[in-house]
Amino acid sequence: MERGRFGGKKLFAAAIFIASIIVLAVKLLSSASVQVFVEGNTAITSQVQGLFTYTDVLALVLSSMLMGGSGLYLLLHDSLGMRAGTAPPQPTSVGSTILEERRQRWEETAKTLKKNEQALYKAILDEGVINQSELTDKTGLSPSDISRTLYLLESKGLVERKRLGMGNVVLLK
Repeated sequence: MERGRFGGKKLFAAAIFIASIIVLAVKLLSSASVQVFVEGNTAITSQVQGLFTYTDVLALVLSSMLMGGSGLYLLLHDSLGMRAGTAPPQPTSVGSTILEERRQRWEETAKTLKKNEQALYKAILDEGVINQSELTDKTGLSPSDISRTLYLLESKGLVERKRLGMGNVVLLK
């Protein structure tokens, strides 16, 4: 099944989710109960706002549970399907064309760089996204050389460092 399409179980879960929202809204907005006072020969009725009967509470609890369960299913359905062994969606031909054009541009850019810059840039190009700490093993450069070279590549607008935990992740721009 493609991501984003509704059918079968997802459609059923969506219907339960919407029905639960409607039940909750109706029950929460119509919570008035009627009290009847009998004094002698006269009966006085009055509406009391904010009182729920046991049936109302049961309906609220059940519809809340159904809404939560179906909402959780809808949110996690695609990621659970991925873990179950389904193949990830393949990139479209337009997406793969753009990626190939970028890769060619990045390879052309690598030819114009100095020795350390070129080694670092090619290591990042090979991985796509890489932890900065892994670049030492990939290039043979010292951590200080890597930091300086990354700074130069960033200033040229070629790479970007993003903070991730205690280190950095490096990616091409």
